[in-house]
Amino acid sequence: MNIDIKRVKISVTVPGENVEELRNAICDEGAGIIGNYSYCTISTKCIGTFKPNDSANPYIGKNNVLEFVEEEKLEAVCDIHIAKKVITKIREVHPYEEPAISVIPLIEEEDL
Repeated sequence: MNIDIKRVKISVTVPGENVEELRNAICDEGAGIIGNYSYCTISTKCIGTFKPNDSANPYIGKNNVLEFVEEEKLEAVCDIHIAKKVITKIREVHPYEEPAISVIPLIEEEDL
């Protein structure tokens, strides 16, 4: 089977108050297009954990203290050729200095 990856799913966790701004930013860059629809995203409420070290400048929490934060995981698909541009936009808009970003390659239905 020869699979050519054309699209990816990008997911990132973000505080709830920042979801709409981030959604608009990535969709303005071209993420979230499925067929004749744009701004296609999904968000799931979740609890994120992290412990900033002495060198960190945390948006939420204190250095060397384990934090539990209500967040949303925002997900959208995009063409592989704009994935880096979308990730760059996430880093520009996201309030965290180290956002947790995942990029998952997608297999097109016709390749199955």
